[in-house]
Amino acid sequence: MNSIRIALLSIAASGALSACTTDQYGNQHASRGLKGAGIGAVAGAGISAITGGDVLAGAAVGAAAGAVIGIVTDDHNRYEDRNGYRTYYEPDGRPYRYDDRRRRHYMPR
Repeated sequence: MNSIRIALLSIAASGALSACTTDQYGNQHASRGLKGAGIGAVAGAGISAITGGDVLAGAAVGAAAGAVIGIVTDDHNRYEDRNGYRTYYEPDGRPYRYDDRRRRHYMPR
């Protein structure tokens, strides 16, 4: 029973750390880690119920695995603030920024 408590506390801590993110427009939404934890918890509980195992432990293991996978596969939109603008970077390294009308403008390297 002690390992279940530790698992639940670690899931709660990871959920608190990765709960919401804010995009470049200021809109808040659930992060990939939080979505992965939710999907993993449901899947883990379902598999445990089908196989006759402990549903709570299955949900805890699934949530932890889903949160880790969600955090690892997150895009991590790279940006920096310089000259009064937030500058973002494409995966190939090209810098760009958004104007007031939310249009993307690529900048010279």
